[in-house]
Amino acid sequence: MKKIAVLFSGKGTNFAYLADHLHRKDVEIVVALTNNPEAEGIAIAKAHGIPLEIIEPKAYESREAYDTAVVERLHLYTPELVVLAGFMRILTPVFTEQIRAINLHPSLLPRHKGMHAIEKSFGDSFDEGGVSVHWVSAELDGGEIIIQKHIAKAGHDLQSYTDAIKRIEKEALSEAICKVL
Repeated sequence: MKKIAVLFSGKGTNFAYLADHLHRKDVEIVVALTNNPEAEGIAIAKAHGIPLEIIEPKAYESREAYDTAVVERLHLYTPELVVLAGFMRILTPVFTEQIRAINLHPSLLPRHKGMHAIEKSFGDSFDEGGVSVHWVSAELDGGEIIIQKHIAKAGHDLQSYTDAIKRIEKEALSEAICKVL
């Protein structure tokens, strides 16, 4: 069975989907790691019996020092792939050059890199938006795209568009994991 690590920062809805639909069926989630000790995703790891690591950035003097600690911890679990599922950190080359990782982003890259991508996508001039799963590189949301899923914006307000994006994120992430493993 292939081994993955999942990194998250908040609610962990995409992590929960992976734990419910892939864990111990197609892949084993060998560790869940968060930078946020208040993240709701912590309860998901505990409910599924997935080892959990909480590494808070404020304990480190620099982004590089933090990324070094994350890399060292991940190496203990030997995942074949690291999945960023709402991990709200800009990663340094300390991480990107040592860890084989994919990231889920809620826009059709290269459009709308970074934060607030759903709102930016909804407000742009294109007829459709969507999600991208890409390889993590030193460039923010700049790695090679693995999978994109599109949705039409017609008939949506911002809330229904956001809900549609959240639905297709889970499918795209699962498909990308299976594709690259």
